[in-house]
Amino acid sequence: MKPTVPPVFAIASFPQPARPRRAYYVEQLATHVARFPGISVPHAHDFYLLLYVTQGQGTHVIDLIPYAVQPGSLFFMTPGQVHSWTLSADAQGLIVFFDADFYLFRYPGGRLYEYPFFDSANPPVLYLPAGEPDIYPLVERLWAESGGASANQAEVFRSYLYVVLELAARQYAQPPAPAAGLGRQQVREFGRLLNEQFRTRRTVAEYAELLHVSPNHLNAVCRRLLNKTASALIHERVTVEARRLLRHSALSVAEVAYQLGFEDASYFGRYFRKYAGQTPEAYRQNR
Repeated sequence: MKPTVPPVFAIASFPQPARPRRAYYVEQLATHVARFPGISVPHAHDFYLLLYVTQGQGTHVIDLIPYAVQPGSLFFMTPGQVHSWTLSADAQGLIVFFDADFYLFRYPGGRLYEYPFFDSANPPVLYLPAGEPDIYPLVERLWAESGGASANQAEVFRSYLYVVLELAARQYAQPPAPAAGLGRQQVREFGRLLNEQFRTRRTVAEYAELLHVSPNHLNAVCRRLLNKTASALIHERVTVEARRLLRHSALSVAEVAYQLGFEDASYFGRYFRKYAGQTPEAYRQNR
């Protein structure tokens, strides 16, 4: 059996009732979370994402780095980034997806790739004042426009999207200091490699070699930015995927072990118990 990879969703994975399939998607956050409960676990997309939170609290983890969720949070994600979130029950807001081709149909590609929030050297979130009057009303216009059926709907939607991105770019802070920016880039790259290779690489030294840094440096930068060692992050990623497979698949424990690159199911059982606090069988029974 070929090992699975972290889920990578397309816009078509999120159908909206009574709305045609499009190269863009807008939904109320609470509705989106209720309709697609599995999206709280680590996954990636092949499209761009905007998330504007108006109510509630939580944590949004993007490429290993946790960011606070609060009213006024505006998150940006590019294709391929892995994220997960924990949201309070009262979380509200709007979530927007769009394909690169949808933007590029009218606007130059260089601009899409120049936005500071789509640059891995910068944090992928703006913390705007709750109730700010400029960007959120336009995101609401995206929501309203997506429900219509006018002939030029896509053009109007694209125009609003462009203005949202341009106004967000104005709000962006100056780039971080070089040392801080480099550290975050290294952690994000570590996160990307970890999501690709955690089934076959489980030592800090292996990832440090791929990143052209020492194991001590990788541990230090992870501890400074995330308050966790690189080793802890590796074990956490393996355990998260094990939990996902045990909860959402009918695979046997031995098959889950194989999916995760463990040749010995009994060793996988000991590993899971060490880092999850219970055996795989007990976790599955208590789900």
